[in-house]
Amino acid sequence: MTETDRGPWIVGETSDETSSKQTGRERVRAALRHRILSGDLSPNDRIDLDAVAEEFGTSRTPVREACLALAQEGLVRVAQRSGITVIGVSPETIIENFALMAALSGVASQWAAGRITHQQLLRVRELHREIRVAAASGDDIATLNWLFHREINKSCGSTRLQGMLSDAGRMIPQRYFELFPERVPCSLDEHDALIGALSRGDGAEARRITEQHFAGASQMLSTYIAQATRNGTPPR
Repeated sequence: MTETDRGPWIVGETSDETSSKQTGRERVRAALRHRILSGDLSPNDRIDLDAVAEEFGTSRTPVREACLALAQEGLVRVAQRSGITVIGVSPETIIENFALMAALSGVASQWAAGRITHQQLLRVRELHREIRVAAASGDDIATLNWLFHREINKSCGSTRLQGMLSDAGRMIPQRYFELFPERVPCSLDEHDALIGALSRGDGAEARRITEQHFAGASQMLSTYIAQATRNGTPPR
C-alpha cells in the first residue's frame, strides 16, 4: 500500500484516493514521518536529500520542502551547515501521541454508540470480518483497519472531532501492525468488544474499549523504541 499523509485511524479519503492527489512533497513528508515515528530513522540520523529524491523519483526541492514541514512538526532539525538531522520521538512522546488519539477516539466511539446508523454498523461488521479473513491469510490489514476505525469515527456525527482525529492521527505510525504482528489477535478481540458496545448503544463501554485499544498499542511501541535506543539496535 502506498504510504500516505495519514495515520492508521483517522477520518479521510481512502489510501488510493489520497495517493492519487498527493504531491511529491506530501508523499515524501508522509514516508519520512512514518520512518521517524516507527524508529526506522533514529535521533541524530542525517537525511540525505539526494538519496531520498532518487528513492521517490523527484527533485531535491520537494524533499527539502517536506523536511521543512517536518521541522515544523518537531521531528527534524534543519540547519544551513549541518543539513537535516532527525530529532526523533521519545517513548514519552509516543505515549503522549497515543494518549491524545485514545482520548479523541474514545469520545468518537462514545458518541457513535448513540448515533451510528444500521447501515454504518453493518459496514463496521463487514470490515471487521474482512480484517479477520486477511489476518488469517497473513495478508496486510493496515488499510482495512484504517477503514474500520474511519467508519466508526465518521458515525460519531461531529466534523470538528473528525478534523481533530485527522490531525492527531498523523503522529501515529502508519504501518503499526508490520512492527507488531503479535498485536493483531488482541486488536481483533478488542474490535469484537467495540462492535458489541456500539450495537448495544453503550457509549461508556465503547469509550473504555477504545481507550484500552490505544493504550496497549502505545505501550508496545514506546517499549520498543526505548529498548532500541538503549541497545543501539536498528528497528526490526
